Amino acid sequence: MNTLSLGLKRIRYELVGYFRARDAVVFTFLFPIGMLLLFGSIFRDQLVGPPGEEVSMAAIYFAGMLAAGVWLSGLQTLAIDLATEKHEGGLKRLAATPLTPTAYFIGKLGLVFITNLIQMILLVLVGVFVFDIALPTEPEEWLTFAWVWMLGLACFTALGIALSALPRSARAASAVIIPIVLIPQFLSGVYLPLMLLPDWLQQVAQFVPLTWVGRGMRAVFLPDFMEAMELNSAWDLGMGAINIAIWLVIGLVLSKLTFRWMRERSK
Repeated sequence: MNTLSLGLKRIRYELVGYFRARDAVVFTFLFPIGMLLLFGSIFRDQLVGPPGEEVSMAAIYFAGMLAAGVWLSGLQTLAIDLATEKHEGGLKRLAATPLTPTAYFIGKLGLVFITNLIQMILLVLVGVFVFDIALPTEPEEWLTFAWVWMLGLACFTALGIALSALPRSARAASAVIIPIVLIPQFLSGVYLPLMLLPDWLQQVAQFVPLTWVGRGMRAVFLPDFMEAMELNSAWDLGMGAINIAIWLVIGLVLSKLTFRWMRERSK
């Protein structure tokens, strides 16, 4: 088989393994959906905005959970999977098979893309049918959603590969990676409006790529008057694209420098 054929078969293998792993399904796939149901139900009657144009807090959390879904699918899924497979010897065993490194990563990237696509669809369905979220009607808004989603997913996937180098054992993978993935969610406007953070944390948040993916999602799904509640009172989509692209390059460089196919021998 050629590399592409092997890679496509690997995608199916990765998907089957992913949905059989209960912890992966709960903490990456279903987590944003569950959080949207929780926060949306608690705050759905709270409205923000001028009379006659109000938007519910559920809509704000909806945009945040879309960003969180991209973050978890790209960063957490790959980081834990790669670290576990490396330290349990899975990557070493693959070296004895016809599977090439390129085909292996086609499988991983296909897993991330497909699971996150399904996740995005489910989040939209929950938003529309449970919380009456109004979807964009202009093609330009859907184009913005597409590039924010795809650029964000590529960035977080690259960072996830780089992050997989941190755990020193398979058992430690979740304990090391989950806090690193969790903390930025509280700094990026996913759960708390950025304006509620201290000034110095607002400045830190400007450097977190998840902040800009969340801002892009809010620009698509929230009314224009909500722009005034952002830092600098602007969506700043161009600056967001630059920030995410820079982190994508950083992730690719770190992945190249740190990723190893097998565990290094202990000294």
